[in-house]
Amino acid sequence: MTDVNDQNEEVEKKEDPVRLYILDAVADGSHVSPNDIAIKIAKDRAKESDPDDIWRKYMLAVKQQAKSLARAGRISILRRGKVIDPNKMKGLVKFSLPIEEE
Repeated sequence: MTDVNDQNEEVEKKEDPVRLYILDAVADGSHVSPNDIAIKIAKDRAKESDPDDIWRKYMLAVKQQAKSLARAGRISILRRGKVIDPNKMKGLVKFSLPIEEE
């Protein structure tokens, strides 16, 4: 019988790297914008020859993975501080640990 920690470690090993960046960014309870996560990914993967705005290429992946995580209940997507439906995500949003809707 495997224990829950072993299962969680296996899931994280198979987890998409972008998802891990999102989960790591909200792990301390802060609210994080998709731009901040994309910038962090770009900095970690940057080459000398990359342009300063290379982070933009990660934005779509960050938003898609955030929607998936929100549907699974692992994060919340916030607009103006209120939880929104992941299917209606547009405009300025932030990600956070799961928040119960009022």
